[in-house]
Amino acid sequence: MTEKYETLAARIAERFANDVTRVPSTCGELTFEVAKDSLLDVATAIRDEFAFEQLIDVCGVDYLTFGQDEWKTEDATESGYSRGVVREPVILDESETFDARRFAVVYHLLSVANNLRLRLRVYTGTDNPPVLKSLVPVWNSANWFEREAFDMFGVLFEGHPDLRRVLTDYGFIGHPFRKDFPLSGNVEVHYDAEKGRVAYQPVSIEPRTLVPRVIRDDNRYNPDIKDVVNDG
Repeated sequence: MTEKYETLAARIAERFANDVTRVPSTCGELTFEVAKDSLLDVATAIRDEFAFEQLIDVCGVDYLTFGQDEWKTEDATESGYSRGVVREPVILDESETFDARRFAVVYHLLSVANNLRLRLRVYTGTDNPPVLKSLVPVWNSANWFEREAFDMFGVLFEGHPDLRRVLTDYGFIGHPFRKDFPLSGNVEVHYDAEKGRVAYQPVSIEPRTLVPRVIRDDNRYNPDIKDVVNDG
């Protein structure tokens, strides 16, 4: 981390006290985790007091399986390791809640005046559906980015002027970038001759079981018997 960024980090930490927490970095980039309820106030101050006049991107993150190793094995398998086969059910019942640190939204900021970049990360908490304050009043460019995060991850942005799906169809069910979303989706479209139009129906694609790694134990691969000659 350069001296310029260390100075910026110290100023931000002093200015916002308990509202932000610095995220450790191994690549020299500055990121702060922001308390959900403080997001709008912190973002406004970051723009006005620290000259981060541009919001260049907003992205959602689903930490559902973060840190879990799904592929590590030394055995062959007949059923496969496909992430698309075994999934937890998609949560659609609003009586259920999420893990407090499952969903996050990350804001990428640029200060043209000072030639600095900054990231803010906010966890959505246990709310189902996830909800954060919209930052469109702070940076107008958040409009499109927040719609994308809503469409792909199902995060709602309170105060957004026109929160609609932007990449999927109006009748699409679920949010494709969630880790528990089935690879084949929930519904598919087809032309209904009786109705004379395109209609939806439950997806008919059968999940495939993929085997990405097969370990063999014959003499082609076992160094102990590789050069053994079979005289029989």
